[in-house]
Amino acid sequence: MSESIARNTALTLSAEHSATTSGGYAMLLVMVAAIGLAAFGVSGLSPDSDFGGVLITGAALVCVFVAGGFYMQQPNQATAITLFGAYKGTDRKTGLRWVLPWLGRKRVSLRANNMISERLKVNDLRGNPIEIAAQVVWRVTDTAQALFDIDDYKAFVIVQIEAAVRTIGARYPYDDYEHQEVTLRGNHDQVAQELRTELIARLVTAGITVDECGFTHLAYAPEIAGAMLRRQQAQAVVAARKTLVEGAVGMVEMALDLLSAKGVVELDDERRAAMVSNLMVVLCGERDTQPVVNTGSLYQ
Repeated sequence: MSESIARNTALTLSAEHSATTSGGYAMLLVMVAAIGLAAFGVSGLSPDSDFGGVLITGAALVCVFVAGGFYMQQPNQATAITLFGAYKGTDRKTGLRWVLPWLGRKRVSLRANNMISERLKVNDLRGNPIEIAAQVVWRVTDTAQALFDIDDYKAFVIVQIEAAVRTIGARYPYDDYEHQEVTLRGNHDQVAQELRTELIARLVTAGITVDECGFTHLAYAPEIAGAMLRRQQAQAVVAARKTLVEGAVGMVEMALDLLSAKGVVELDDERRAAMVSNLMVVLCGERDTQPVVNTGSLYQ
């Protein structure tokens, strides 16, 4: 029973195929010929003969019939042909085209569309509120799906872009100072490619593909921007201090090893501790050191 309900309520997927149409220039010649016949009939009108009237009436009917089937199509445009609501195919050929007048025609643009989404407030992977906006280049690839499987494919694209941006924004942290994670700010190309993959998967039912996408705006939300800036500054200071201390320890170790290896001076534990302390102050201090000359013994 449930399978039957699901089968009855499932979306009937459409698929584009070529329509049977013809070039409009040949039919234009037919129309010109009909006008010529009408002119000939006018010249042959007489009270004694109905031939001229019949000729004019027939030529007028032909002109009306032919004129009703003309339509123009520019490059990267397509026209879906329908017969009383039934899809009969898509014409992608350019120029002056012609179909039977009782066939319906729905024009679809195949050109690339550039869209910039609204700025959305999203919580990233760590729960920090961020503002994010994306630029997306999309185009229609299957006119039948775009027209008949989606009620309004342009509105559908806008909603799906917003949903995809929210999904990707919540999947990664905004930033990682230690560079151990994929982040929105530090791995822009990778995240943009994942956003494109997400959008293609969401828009495939509408016969739409995405050629390019990326973030146009990415920042912490205003309510936490100041706090996160101070946090980033503190992390930068800590990282710089860590690097400075690691370098200073290495230089002190190298100095003591060289002094011992060359026998410049013999240092006991107290002297080594004093030298280490002085060197660390010199190497790690933020201000220039002032030398002090000791004229007494090493212990004074």
